[in-house]
Order: sequence, then structure tokens, then C-alpha cells
Amino acid sequence: MPDHHPQPILTVDIVPLTIKDARLHVLLSRRANQPFAGQAALIGGYVHVDKDASLGETARRVLATKAGLSSLYIEQLSTFSGPGRDPRGWSASVAYFSVTPLDALEPALGHEGLVLEDALQTTGLPFDHDLILSAAINRLRGKGAYSDLPARFLSETFTLAELHRTYQVVLDESINIDAFRRKVVDRDFLEATGEKRRDEGATRPSELYRLKAKAAVFQRSF
Repeated sequence: MPDHHPQPILTVDIVPLTIKDARLHVLLSRRANQPFAGQAALIGGYVHVDKDASLGETARRVLATKAGLSSLYIEQLSTFSGPGRDPRGWSASVAYFSVTPLDALEPALGHEGLVLEDALQTTGLPFDHDLILSAAINRLRGKGAYSDLPARFLSETFTLAELHRTYQVVLDESINIDAFRRKVVDRDFLEATGEKRRDEGATRPSELYRLKAKAAVFQRSF
């Protein structure tokens, strides 16, 4: 007869990141059940072997059912596992993060228990969610320095000034605007829409851009 061993808990946890008031924010969910009932935590859920063809499908199903969110850009972060991360037993969680415009998260804010918190000030989350959140921010900053990932915080069309501010928030550093514009042209990951928009306080309209269809990775960082 085959040996019988306790089965590990298998879940996904998602870190939905956005920018609000020039700060990184994360969407959290107050837990309805034990353990840690009432505490804010990352949005997560069990893998359903009868429904989910992949872990990515699990992440999208959890976002849809628990937050009313669909069609978000999500990216696998890492796997977190061990006997001490969940009081219910040995567990493994495959973590994902999303990079999303603020208005795309607004449908979730109407759901009871969902809260938007400053990602850099959030601590004391249950399980090992502090560690997962920190890993997501580090991945964002690392990859953001050499890719178009930060632009996914913006709406479909945006100005170069908006893009510049977004990269500064993501990388947490000041970037010379003239050098940034030159690098954007050099990296060739945007296309002009032919339209313009006047931002508040601007003396003249600014040209609008959008990302090219294919995700871009650069040879040098910003």
C-alpha cells in the first residue's frame, strides 16, 4: 500500500499595486475567517483543481471572485513555502503581483473589506505577507529600471510628464526630465497617438502616447 502523507495547503496570493497621490499603494482584504480574522491581508485563495487549469487561472479567479477585478496585468512573483507560514499546517503559496492604474481598481473599493493602503508603510500583515509585499516592491523596482513595466500604472494614453512622474515613484528616485525624454526616444517603446491634452497648470497641450503592443525590455536602465 502507498504511504499516506499529510497534504500541504496550496494557495495563491496576489499583490495588486497601484499609484495614488504619488505613492505606491496595495489593495488588501480584511480576512473574514480564522486564522487572523479581521486583519488586512493580501488577496488570496485556494487552488481549485476542478476549476483551475493553471496557477495563473487561480490568481485571476481569486481576483474576480474576491475583488470583482478582471483583465489585470499579473505576473508571477515567487513561491513561498514552509511549515511556519500558516498556523493551519505546512503550506505553499505562489505569489503574483499586478501593476494597475488606480481607476482600474476602483470597482474593488466598493467591495466590503477591501482597502487601499500605502504599500511602503504597510507592516504587520498576517502569514508571511509582509515578505511577499516587500518582494513584489523589489521586483517592481528592479524590473522597472529596465522595462516599460511602470507605464502600466498609467491609463491607455498618457503624456511624457506623467510617465516621468510614474518612473520616479516606482524607482523612488529623482530622474532628470530632459535625460528621461532622450532615453524614452532611444528605447522606442512608445508611439504617439496624434492627440494632445492640456494638463492642469500647463501652458500648452502635451502630446499623448501609448505603449507599443509588445512589452519592452531595455539594454540599459533608466
